[in-house]
Amino acid sequence: MPTLLAPNPVSLPQPAPRRKTWTREELAPLELSGVFKDERLELVEGELISKMGKNRPHVTAVISMLYWLAECFGKSLAEAEGPIDVSPEDNPSSEPVPDVLVLRRDRSTFTSNPKPEDVSLLVEVADSTLSYDLDVKAPLYARAGIVEYWVLDLHGRRLIVHREPTDGQYASVVSYSEHETLAPLSAPNAQFSPHLVLQPLS
Repeated sequence: MPTLLAPNPVSLPQPAPRRKTWTREELAPLELSGVFKDERLELVEGELISKMGKNRPHVTAVISMLYWLAECFGKSLAEAEGPIDVSPEDNPSSEPVPDVLVLRRDRSTFTSNPKPEDVSLLVEVADSTLSYDLDVKAPLYARAGIVEYWVLDLHGRRLIVHREPTDGQYASVVSYSEHETLAPLSAPNAQFSPHLVLQPLS
């Protein structure tokens, strides 16, 4: 027999539980100890973000983007999932790991993270992270002065191109559909189209 439930009692607003925020200084000894050896993480605004669990379309797009950029800029300048430094005010609490980046000089010459001025292009591939890549990472990269930031939207089958970092945001944000073409700022003679790295529709 169904049971009639009493209405929920009125509850007073409760403060949200406090979450631990991290700094790079705090994480360094933990990383050296091997605590995170089986986990791929990035630190963004004090929060540890897992880079694990990518699906096949994401993996395929990252690899295809890396290959295209390596062909365009040279293998020594294109890199996948390398950590970078950001702006001085964000650096203590952020060490992002973009999916793909293009450096201004040979990656073998770096003995520490590339600084923003060492980066000519960053790429994030968004499957379940589109709003995070647009709302959190874009301002982070703009504050760092990263001159060009691409977000490949797998579900929308488009490329969102951020340029002209100004006062902590990108003044130019343009979406390119699957078959439109564009050239990276640092390779004006190259022609890129999102369909080159997107899996065909089934």
